[in-house]
This record gives sequence, C-alpha cells and structure tokens, in this order.
Amino acid sequence: MTIKLLFFGCYQDDLESSGEQLALPAGVATLADLRQQLATRGERWGEVFGEQNSRLLAAVNQQMATPDCPLAEGDEVAFFPPVTGG
Repeated sequence: MTIKLLFFGCYQDDLESSGEQLALPAGVATLADLRQQLATRGERWGEVFGEQNSRLLAAVNQQMATPDCPLAEGDEVAFFPPVTGG
C-alpha cells in the first residue's frame, strides 16, 4: 500500500522534506503504526515522531485523525505542529 506523506511547519524544517510517497511495510495499518515506523528512520525522525512528542498533529485526507485511524491505499497523511493565533 502506498500513501502520500506531507510535513508542515517546523517538522518540514526538522526533516528537511515537505513530503514523499511511501510504500508502507507489512503491519503498518494505522496512524500510530506509521508514526512508530517513521520514528525508526533516524535521530531527527525519532524526535518528530517519537512518543515523547505529544504536540504532533496529523490529518488523513485533510481530516484531523487520531492514532487509531486506519490507513488505506492512496491516503494523504499530513503531520504538523499545533497552531496558535492571537
């Protein structure tokens, strides 16, 4: 299954990427699984996607998503920091 990843805000800067196409390994079926998989890519990835980063927000197909959200072929998954305004 292939999905599209998008990174926004400081995560785009931290990962030096705005996104990519990703073929999911077997066993990656939810947003939580994806986050865990991405955290294994290296130090910067672990800082962004590791469990210690409770501020990480995600949307699947432009809808806010919870960790148990299932992933499907062709989904667009966006990760971004919380936004504040004034």
